[in-house]
Amino acid sequence: MLKQRNLLGIRGMSAEEITHILDTAETFREVSEREIKKVPTLRGRTVINLFFEPSTRTRTSFEIAGKRLSADVVNVSSSSSSVTKGETLLDTARNLEAMSPDLIVIRHPSAGAPHQLARVCRASVVNAGDGAHEHPTQALLDALTIRQKKGAFRNLRVAIIGDILHSRVARSNAHLLTTLGAEVSVAGPGTLAPPEFAALTGGAKLAVGRRVEEAVEGADVVMVLRIQRERQDKGFLPSLREYAVHYGLNLKRLSLAKPDAIVMHPGPMNRGIEISSDVADGTRSLILDQVANGLAVRMAVLYLLGGGVGITSATPAPTAQAKPEAEGTPASAAEPLRTAVTAGGGGRAEGPDP
Repeated sequence: MLKQRNLLGIRGMSAEEITHILDTAETFREVSEREIKKVPTLRGRTVINLFFEPSTRTRTSFEIAGKRLSADVVNVSSSSSSVTKGETLLDTARNLEAMSPDLIVIRHPSAGAPHQLARVCRASVVNAGDGAHEHPTQALLDALTIRQKKGAFRNLRVAIIGDILHSRVARSNAHLLTTLGAEVSVAGPGTLAPPEFAALTGGAKLAVGRRVEEAVEGADVVMVLRIQRERQDKGFLPSLREYAVHYGLNLKRLSLAKPDAIVMHPGPMNRGIEISSDVADGTRSLILDQVANGLAVRMAVLYLLGGGVGITSATPAPTAQAKPEAEGTPASAAEPLRTAVTAGGGGRAEGPDP
């Protein structure tokens, strides 16, 4: 279990808490490789996905994560909610709360909306992105992807380039990566990479620049952010074509990074603008790995906040049937899959889907 009952942001989380989530996510990666991709750890729990912004990857990832944990998952979008009739967010939350859900996953265009819900709801609240504030599970899945390829974070050089001003991904990653000991450099046009961003982490290793080349040079990880076309009517950029020429990640700019540097993007991509197709589809790109790891991370978060059960409600299986822990895996991290196997979820069907 996590110390807190909600996941509202990365800021304020300790390195130990972050590592615990990543370790737990590693154990859930195996579930997606099974023939029967389901474990009973959240059976009887209800997860509500409350999305007030368009989303494909995050909403689908949370939905699949809940279902693979055997939870009952309900999806509510802004177009189908009573908000369209004038109901406030808090009234919507209170009505959902009356139905006794266990977890509420929310994405909202206003920063702080998940915090408002957490103050009035008994259910655990997970922030799936709030305005230009934070996107904690994206930062966690990025960290899991980096750890799988680079091992440790200490003194790792990470470049984050693009629309820093509006990016909740940049904020969550800045907090997480510096907490784990990485050196982070962000870069973009002056209108989209304000110098004040350097103060975000309270003096940790975070630098802000205007030249993408300086940030990418010698980097171990290059993280490209989406240019938010919906905001370009406000004059942040002269044109998208000019942005591609001066700030887009292409093979020439990538050659400034270390030879074994990896490329990441939270999606959706604007090919030919912030990233070229030969980079996005190249051998150093881990964009699809991020998507796969997103599912494992969200399973871990739902499990840890939802109080996953299974051992106490089932007859323990013989020791010979238990899946051995991977070498070096902490006992706490191995517990979810041990629970699943003990309860009969180690590859055997558990009856019809909920």
